[in-house]
Amino acid sequence: MKPKLRAIRADMKLFFLAWYRYLLKFGYAVFNYFEKGKGIGTQLLYRQRGRFAKPFVHMGMVALMAMGVTIAPVLANSFPGLVADQWSEQSPNSQVREVTDTALTTQVPTDRVRDKVLEYEVQSGDTISVIADKFGVSIDTVLWENNLGKMDAIKPGQTLKILPVTGIRHKVSRGETIYSIAKKYTAEPQAIVDFPFNTFADNETFALGVGQELIVPEGQRPNVVPVSPYANVAQRTPNAGAISGTGRFAWPMSGVITQRYAWYHGGIDIAAPSGTAVVAADSGLVIVAGWVDNSGYGNRVMIDHGNGFVTLYGHLLRINVVVGQTVRRGDQIGANGSTGRSTGPHVHFEIRRPHTVNPLDYLK
Repeated sequence: MKPKLRAIRADMKLFFLAWYRYLLKFGYAVFNYFEKGKGIGTQLLYRQRGRFAKPFVHMGMVALMAMGVTIAPVLANSFPGLVADQWSEQSPNSQVREVTDTALTTQVPTDRVRDKVLEYEVQSGDTISVIADKFGVSIDTVLWENNLGKMDAIKPGQTLKILPVTGIRHKVSRGETIYSIAKKYTAEPQAIVDFPFNTFADNETFALGVGQELIVPEGQRPNVVPVSPYANVAQRTPNAGAISGTGRFAWPMSGVITQRYAWYHGGIDIAAPSGTAVVAADSGLVIVAGWVDNSGYGNRVMIDHGNGFVTLYGHLLRINVVVGQTVRRGDQIGANGSTGRSTGPHVHFEIRRPHTVNPLDYLK
């Protein structure tokens, strides 16, 4: 028996030795080929000066993302209860319920900003003035959008179109510009530009596309006498003077109010010839001076009045103050201009507390 065991042990030793030599030789050959391939790849990348570096990096990132997408569900299922099922916990939205309860629904006004024309079904007891008040627009806006005369009657079940703001809806024709459209409807070009849901083919030149629709805030139908008094009637501001502080805000510039405060327009626009002096509405510390963030305000000055109020003066041609200095009420801080997202010389004036408020409620 012992000779047989020794023979078997010798054979096993020779067998494993042969495998070891084979694997060593095979591994060396593979490693050698790998090194040669790596050298060729390195030379190729060097010759192409990194031409293929970006594709390699991008492929690596794609591979990592694919790995993450593949592994994430496995990890999530491995720890049940760690992540809540948001879909099982949420109750149906009330607005979704309103839409799905009936096929025909009547849209009612909400506190949300409206970005499009609504269709409203007239209810029993409704009048044009009631509907206009319900949606926060003028009577003329409802009449003009629906081609109604002031003596026309409405009846329950009738569908009316309601604009998001007081004004006119206009379909652009060939050759029209915001200036010609504003002139047609006795409105301000700046108001058309400022309305956030109006789009332009070029935001720098405010170019328009034939057939697109624009909302013209405060626009009036040509050759029609309005039923209600209009807000865009030119109003001149009083002269701004260097008077002692009284806790009230002085007018920043003498001119014409061309656009008032609205949910989409956080201040008032006062138009005057380019270069007209702009003064501080009250005493305070200058915290912004210049075109600091390439925003639509253009050159602007912001003053912190130390009592929770901050005022902003936008679209300035020239700035006469620097950040960190103090100014008194009535001190000139710059000159009126048309920098930034502007269609003509004016100053955009805001009062913040800390959110924007209607400046006409504070100016004296």
